[in-house]
Amino acid sequence: MYKFEVYKDKAGEFRFRFKAPNGESMFGSEGYKAKASAMSAIESIKKNTPGADVVDTTKADA
Repeated sequence: MYKFEVYKDKAGEFRFRFKAPNGESMFGSEGYKAKASAMSAIESIKKNTPGADVVDTTKADA
């Protein structure tokens, strides 16, 4: 099952990482001073990304 994992970093800030079912981290967040801010960011991702577009800004290899 996919999951968000909330943790405190060495600087004491709250961060989260999104983990795949195999336990691999897929992406991580910036640091937040308040845990509520990290939790709010997670809720925003869950709410706003179902139809997100993929924008490829790389140049095609010839």
